[in-house]
Amino acid sequence: MNNNQIFDVVIIGGSYSGLSAALSLVRLRREILIIDHHQPCNRFSPVSHNFLTRDRESQSALSNIAKNQVLSYTGVRFINAQAVSGKKEEDLFIITTETGERLKAKKVIFATGVKDEIPNIKGFKECWGISIVHCPYCHGYEMKDQKTAILANGNAAYHLTALVRNLTSDLIILTEAKADFTEDQLLRLSSHDIKIIEVPVAEIIHCNGLISNIMLEDGVQIDIQALYTILPFRQRSDIPQQLGCDLTDHGLIKIDDEQRTTIPGIYACGDNSALMRSVSKAVYSGNLAGAIVNAELTEELF
Repeated sequence: MNNNQIFDVVIIGGSYSGLSAALSLVRLRREILIIDHHQPCNRFSPVSHNFLTRDRESQSALSNIAKNQVLSYTGVRFINAQAVSGKKEEDLFIITTETGERLKAKKVIFATGVKDEIPNIKGFKECWGISIVHCPYCHGYEMKDQKTAILANGNAAYHLTALVRNLTSDLIILTEAKADFTEDQLLRLSSHDIKIIEVPVAEIIHCNGLISNIMLEDGVQIDIQALYTILPFRQRSDIPQQLGCDLTDHGLIKIDDEQRTTIPGIYACGDNSALMRSVSKAVYSGNLAGAIVNAELTEELF
């Protein structure tokens, strides 16, 4: 690639939000570059749900459709690489890849997602995205009426339990420590016969990612088929912080209502800047980011 080329926009991340931003921009004939190294947040889930017109579509098929549609336009380049650093030089952003390429752009959109921190529980990683999930909207219907556990504590556990109770009445909470609920919460949980277990989880017993039992540290096994949990996460890329972008208290990239970060000329979309993680949210935020970037380029160049 010609390292002297100046793109209108470099998009870092080529999953749903990045491709959605690209589509908005390339249809207005902007010269854009997408940098992606194939680590989408939802790669562990084989099927996408709750996305109108593509419900129950495989992740790979949905991703291929999106990529092929974007790349059918002229003015867009796509490279398989990992962006490792970024800096501002006068009016341009310089993004460097792992292979040493220095890519120049007037604007940057981060669609880099986040990385979930998988707990050190035997069998957990193998079940993540299959029978261990984080979102009842994305996965809950397929797990309806199953023996289900909530692996969480306090308000997070209570909120998730209330949602999942719409999908199954066979429900327990695994707090892994002393339960941290208010008296009112405990009364409500008890009224629905929801048992609370405070013993830590030692192992997820499964077959090809499908849970059969959960073993606790005291050796007791619990017959469970589905598990919900809320994992801690971190930003997949530290380039936004290298460039001075602020993060929220939750560790998300701080943005305004139009996907602008705290640094002029830098935008973020998708899971890296939204608490609600879904394909539809990613597509929407990417579409908005692309439109706002194009509007600002238009104002600067017209």
